[in-house]
Amino acid sequence: MKLFRTPIYFPWFFPRRRWGFSSDSNSVFLTFDDGPTSELTSWILDFLQEENVKATFFCVGANAKSHPELMNRMVDEGHSIGNHTMQHEKGTKVSKQEYLRSIEEASEYINSTLFRPPYGRLPMNFGREISRDYTIVMWSWLSYDYDPSVPIEKVLDQAERIKAGDVLVVHDNVKVQERIKVLLPALVHKIREKGLNFAVISAYRQERLSMVPHT
Repeated sequence: MKLFRTPIYFPWFFPRRRWGFSSDSNSVFLTFDDGPTSELTSWILDFLQEENVKATFFCVGANAKSHPELMNRMVDEGHSIGNHTMQHEKGTKVSKQEYLRSIEEASEYINSTLFRPPYGRLPMNFGREISRDYTIVMWSWLSYDYDPSVPIEKVLDQAERIKAGDVLVVHDNVKVQERIKVLLPALVHKIREKGLNFAVISAYRQERLSMVPHT
């Protein structure tokens, strides 16, 4: 069973993590995981610029190190960036010391106090320590852009449930590069049809926005 929307009880079980935001501007928060990549990031940035959409990119440190020009372009064009570990480690597969070291190494190339755990996997005792220095940003709507068994038409049907304050996840990696070029334009169009805007997650917005559960 594919859960496009995060279950309503997750924010109560994991209160140190942000699953969505209350919004006074009728906005949603489009986020991209895993980049930057030579294959896809430039296309994404070109599309966002053409559509005047701002987004938040949770970047892998190794990719940020390899593509500083793309990192600079993200920031220069008004997008926000976040830390996604150095090597895209799964928190349930490495020690806490290794995981924290990975975040610290990635921070040398990603200047941000935002963090998203790869795969959404983060042991509770890891989160307590990470939250001292970072806002841990999860999501309230997942696109399944990485899963070819989920038809794009189904993803767009589920996009009807997107609400103001939602944090949306799509990806910036080789695995999704063909699907995202079809899905992203259609998703942006559908969100605008719903009368919603796009905003970035930033240090400023963290102070102004409060966590809300989503159904």
